[in-house]
Amino acid sequence: MKRVFVLFFIYLSANSMAQVIISDSAAVDTIKKPKHWSVIAKNSVMFNQAAFSNWVGGGANNVGWLGSANYNLTYEKDRNLWENIIILNYGQNTTKGVGTRKTQDVINFSTNYGRQFSKSWYVSAGASLQSQFSGGFEDGNNPEAKKISNFMAPGYSNAGLGITYRPNDNLTVTFRPANARFTFVLDKELQLAGNYGLKNDGDSFLMQFGFYGNAVYKVKLMENIEMTNTGSIFSNYLDNPDHMVLSYNMLLNMKINRFISSIVTLDLLYDHNQIQKTQLKQTLGIGFAYNIDNGVKRSARKDNQSWLRK
Repeated sequence: MKRVFVLFFIYLSANSMAQVIISDSAAVDTIKKPKHWSVIAKNSVMFNQAAFSNWVGGGANNVGWLGSANYNLTYEKDRNLWENIIILNYGQNTTKGVGTRKTQDVINFSTNYGRQFSKSWYVSAGASLQSQFSGGFEDGNNPEAKKISNFMAPGYSNAGLGITYRPNDNLTVTFRPANARFTFVLDKELQLAGNYGLKNDGDSFLMQFGFYGNAVYKVKLMENIEMTNTGSIFSNYLDNPDHMVLSYNMLLNMKINRFISSIVTLDLLYDHNQIQKTQLKQTLGIGFAYNIDNGVKRSARKDNQSWLRK
């Protein structure tokens, strides 16, 4: 009888342990691993159109479009922060009696990796590339006029080391006291001395070394209206450091509903090597938009906020 009791007791104990192990395994399986990638994307196709018939005030029938893709991919784990930005814009306008002209043309890639050394500060290294898809011309982008730009003519690349300040998702400031800036002119027609700072005819690139600063600030003006401000500065240590390259971009996104938005952009640029005047570009469009936001926010990822555990 005792043997039967002992065997029964062992059987119950083994069965209970098995149930506990299974239960623990199931619990572990239900624990979601923290997401370290944050993906925010804004894709849109905007249209504009005007038609006239016996209109005394005058005007020309025209139709235009603008396609835009804006991606922000951020990886954050422990003290590592890696931000990547992709901006692609292209637009055209066709006017009766004038033809088709380019209205928007932007290629902009940037990446920045930082290693956290304080609450909101990172030692960082980064690079960027800016250019356009197709040729640009004088006289309102008239293809019959003199060509002044093309793909990678010019193209600008920055690469350097510095520090990054990022207290939250809405503000990122980067300073690079050691930064190399390359100007590429890959179109042979534009490889003339003086064009974009080139020293000699036939030169395809110009290298500069200096200080680079960049800031991105996002603000929500009201429900469904967001503004993104981006500014940068570059000063060449080696030649005329007072001839700085200054740029500012404003993107105002006014969401009408899930699939329709209105976008306003404003660009200001001063580059002594291009033209010694302030350049301005502004666009307005309304059309279809598709946004991606995986919902992973820095403020919600406690596993990355090491200072909160001290």
